[in-house]
Amino acid sequence: MKTLLLEINQKYIDHQKIQYAANIICRGGLVAFPTETVYGLGADALNAKAISRLFEAKKRPFDNPPIIHLADAKAVYPLVMHVPKKTRQLMEQFWPGPLTLIFKHSKTIPNETVANLDTIAIRVPKHKVAQALLKQVNRPIAAPSANLSGKPSPTIAQHVIDDLNGSIDAIIDSGATDIGVESTVVDLSVEPPLLLRPGGTPYEALKKVIDDLELHPFVQTETELIFEKFSSPGMKHKHYAPKAEVILVEGSIQAVQAKISTIAQSFKQNGQRVGILATDETQLAYHADVVKSLGSRFNLDAIAQNLFGFLREIDAKNVDVILAESISSEGLGLAIMNRLRKASGYHIIKAE
Repeated sequence: MKTLLLEINQKYIDHQKIQYAANIICRGGLVAFPTETVYGLGADALNAKAISRLFEAKKRPFDNPPIIHLADAKAVYPLVMHVPKKTRQLMEQFWPGPLTLIFKHSKTIPNETVANLDTIAIRVPKHKVAQALLKQVNRPIAAPSANLSGKPSPTIAQHVIDDLNGSIDAIIDSGATDIGVESTVVDLSVEPPLLLRPGGTPYEALKKVIDDLELHPFVQTETELIFEKFSSPGMKHKHYAPKAEVILVEGSIQAVQAKISTIAQSFKQNGQRVGILATDETQLAYHADVVKSLGSRFNLDAIAQNLFGFLREIDAKNVDVILAESISSEGLGLAIMNRLRKASGYHIIKAE
C-alpha cells in the first residue's frame, strides 16, 4: 500500500484535502491526523472492519480500547447510556480539549471499537485540522495514537511515517503537536470518580470542578500493576518505549545528576552506548554518547512537547541504554512522570 501524505496548515485549512481524507475514513480506510496532544490514527468508529484494520496496522492488542473522537459534545448522547451531572460539568469546562471521559456505551457501538467492554472513552479535540476532519466525516472517529503499539507516541508526521508508512491510507501533516502527551482520562462511571491516565489536562484543574476525583493507583505506581480490565489506553500494555533500555532515576536534582553520571560511566566501561535525557539545568554536567535536554525544569510544557520526540531521536542514535531524569509531578509533570515510568518498564533507580 502507498500511504498518501497530505500537508494541511491549520491556519489556512485546505478543505479539499480534508474532504479527501474524510472520504477515505468513510470508505473504511485509515488516516493519521494531528490533535493538540499527539497524532491519532483515525478509523470509522461504527465500522467493525475498519476498527479491526486499525488494530492490525498498529499491531495493537485487541483488548486495548481506542479513544473515540467527536466534533462536539452533542455527538456524545447517541453513543452513551447516560451522561451524569459531574460528567456534563467537565464537558462544559474542558471540551474541546485534552480530556477523555469514560461513559457506559449504548448499543450503537460495535464490540470491536470498545474491546468488548461496557464502557467507551470519548473526547472532543480542539486542534483545527482534527475539528475540520471530524465535521466532514460526521461520524465518530476511533483514534489511538498513530504509532506502532508500545512505541513513543508521534508528535510530528515523520514519526507516523517511520512507524506506519505503507500500512495506512493517508497521513495529514500539520506540523508538531502543541502538548506532546496524550489526553487525561477520567472515569465518572464509578464512585468515586477516577483519573485513569494523567495527560494534557492537569489533575489540579479537574479537582477544582470535581472535588472527589481520585487518582487510580496506576497513575503514580513505581511498579507494574496487574489488573484484569482497563477502560483506558496506556494502562494495561507496555507503552511509550523506544528500542533501547530506559532507566529512570528519581530523587533530588543533585542526587539524580550524580547517580546518572555514575551509571553512565559504568555502562561506558562495558562498551555500551549511552543516551541521557537531561534538563537545561543539568545537561552540561553529563558525558555520554548522546545528551538531550528536554527543556527547563521550570517549563513543563516544553518538556512534555519534547519527550516522545527526543526518546525517538536518541533511540535513532543506536544507544544501548537511555538514562532519564525525574521531574516534579505537579501539573503536567504527573503525565510526564507517568510516561517515563511506563517507558522504562518501571526500571526506576532511587538516588539519595
